[in-house]
Amino acid sequence: MPTMLPEVLSTFLNFAAILFIIVIGVAALAVVILYILDVTQTHHAIRRNFPVIGRFRYIFERMGVFFRQYFFASDREEMPFNREQRSWVYRAAKNLDNTVAFGSTRDIKPTGTVLFVNCPFPTLDRDSVPPDAVTVGPYARTPYTTNALFNISGMSYGAISKPAILALSHGARKAGCWMNTGEGGLSPYHLEGGADIVFQIGTAKYGVRDAQGQLDDEKLRDVASHPTVRMIELKLSQGAKPGKGGILPAIKVTPEIAAVRGIPVGEASISPNRHVEIDSISELLDMIEHIRDVTGKPVGFKAVIGAYGWLDSLCQEIAKRGEKSAPDFITVDSADGGTGAAPMSLIDAVGLPISESLPMVVDKLISHGLRDRIKVIASGKLITPIGIAWALCVGADFVVSARGFMFSLGCIQALQCNKNTCPTGITTHNLKLQRGLVPEEKAERVAHYVKNIVHEVGTIAHSCGVHEPRRLRRHHARVVTETGLSVSLDELYPVVQPLSSARMPASLK
Repeated sequence: MPTMLPEVLSTFLNFAAILFIIVIGVAALAVVILYILDVTQTHHAIRRNFPVIGRFRYIFERMGVFFRQYFFASDREEMPFNREQRSWVYRAAKNLDNTVAFGSTRDIKPTGTVLFVNCPFPTLDRDSVPPDAVTVGPYARTPYTTNALFNISGMSYGAISKPAILALSHGARKAGCWMNTGEGGLSPYHLEGGADIVFQIGTAKYGVRDAQGQLDDEKLRDVASHPTVRMIELKLSQGAKPGKGGILPAIKVTPEIAAVRGIPVGEASISPNRHVEIDSISELLDMIEHIRDVTGKPVGFKAVIGAYGWLDSLCQEIAKRGEKSAPDFITVDSADGGTGAAPMSLIDAVGLPISESLPMVVDKLISHGLRDRIKVIASGKLITPIGIAWALCVGADFVVSARGFMFSLGCIQALQCNKNTCPTGITTHNLKLQRGLVPEEKAERVAHYVKNIVHEVGTIAHSCGVHEPRRLRRHHARVVTETGLSVSLDELYPVVQPLSSARMPASLK
């Protein structure tokens, strides 16, 4: 037996040598082929001038995103969300301890930093109360009353995956918040969890469209017949792409998604950049009234605010028609929204941020005597207690988030939402990648995230001396100015007074 070892070893070494030569040969052949391809192509100057090695430039450019995220960027300098924000959501979703030691790493000197004004006699825990209930749509046949404070913003089936929808649906029911369907129609997975649902109608009327893409009243009635569909939201625009319709790449238009939306399979779905039936304030109110009559549910609209003179025109038209004609809510989306696919020119430079638009909308409604009639929902990068408490101080009734809930599902900000390659299974329809997202597990994280948000916003409210978050007002917060000193929000955004009774239309007196 020992005499056979040298022969076996010799055979193994010969085989390894042959294998090594083959590998080297294949590698050399590959380099030669790449060299020829690079030298002869005319599209990329770097590859033409530096064949083969020039390809590393594109590899490093792609990998740089991840190296910056994990190795080079500090906890508070990344965009669109920094590591500290993401980590807070991860811990909240896992129901882990979110306390920190040795002082804050947040720099409170930059312009725009929000600081809350603590009261010398804060609210005791025994005196705190749950968030107040709010009724939306008092003139609808089925008004919606809820004390939900923080809710899931519009993410459509198609933009996100089946397991993601299931996790959000079940998690929303556990947390007692609502879930917005996004513009992609109402799927069985939205309904499965039993959560309250806000059905969104986008410009393409997905799920409630006829063969010509127009609103189909029968399909709309079918959607509204589900008892968990509580409200209808007419999407005029969204933060990621104000002035442009939704974009669903062809690779994401599976047979099931096509059936839910009522569109052809395997073709990119590009929504019109506005509702073709709505070209004026009058037509907007007509459409809202029509949908409310058909469904019996509260109806509002979602918009990014850019030009704002039309808000006065809207309120004046409501005054002429009577307050019953008003939208039941307005969702104010920030220009720095960002889920889904969008042109960089729109996502970077069009529309107003929520810091300007939210107080503006609230004040317009106050000045026209419509603030109690029309509820205000704030949307746009509000994923931690600080942002949500700020929105309540400014005047929002509710806050919604999309990307915050994506983080609760495990999103790592890989920036691949539009490529069907999401590594966490949230925005992909690749079954192998979806396998990593277990709805039962992630639903618990969604519920924990909501409950911890509401708890910590309540903690801020109690520190300010109020009994529950919706009682926060502008004087409870300050914002740092360019001088380095802070001013109260009620100085920065002075609350306007309603029109005098003499000037107010009779329908609103």
